[in-house]
Amino acid sequence: MQHIVIIGATSVMAEHCARLWLQEAPHHLTLVGRDEARCQRVAQDLRARNAQARVDIELCDFLDPQAIQACIARITAQTPVDQVLIAHGTLPEQASCQAELTTCQQALAINGLSPALFAEAFAGHFALRGQGTLALIGSVAGDRGRQSNYVYGAAKGLVTRYAQGLQHRFANTAIKVVLIKPGPTDTPMTAALKSQGARLAPVTQVAVDIVKAMQNGQPTLYTPGKWRLIMWVIRHLPSVIFNRLKI
Repeated sequence: MQHIVIIGATSVMAEHCARLWLQEAPHHLTLVGRDEARCQRVAQDLRARNAQARVDIELCDFLDPQAIQACIARITAQTPVDQVLIAHGTLPEQASCQAELTTCQQALAINGLSPALFAEAFAGHFALRGQGTLALIGSVAGDRGRQSNYVYGAAKGLVTRYAQGLQHRFANTAIKVVLIKPGPTDTPMTAALKSQGARLAPVTQVAVDIVKAMQNGQPTLYTPGKWRLIMWVIRHLPSVIFNRLKI
């Protein structure tokens, strides 16, 4: 029975990943969240899907380094961890971040700093074990700053660089670090984009890609796959062309 920890377990993307894992086998899942009622709802659904699975809940303040350290210490003290998925985040309105520095700070903290702190805490556990898989959900938005979402993109850019640093740290070891870069995906977080007619990827397919990438220890996953080419083009556009685009 593998022990899989999901940070931000009440996110729809994380919940679909958890369902896939329990289709495979009766794993031990630890759901880490901030809202007990929502965590209990997800846990009950997962237990109903696989009665032999063990599903635990841990509550944590995602912006408090000491709380994060204590939470991971509690989890790892009970049972060694095999896989971690760091999946939490928000999609702030760029205009709100520009108008209010507190909103900007919160967006940077929850989407960038918090995932990095969780990753560092679990990296220490895996370093002691000598094995494990650590996956962080970044975003295609982190590949190049754009006027439409540069605060969110900056936070996800931090996640990208952090994951790359961990990959370098654990190169040639049995510890795998997976950086996940979804394109716009059909979840409650992107409801505003959907209402504006944006084409969104099915969350079910994105979850399949995430679980497979973690199983294979794939260093970087763009999902859906078309985003690898799209973002390659955007990253390499000369500024004289890029600056004319309203994206």
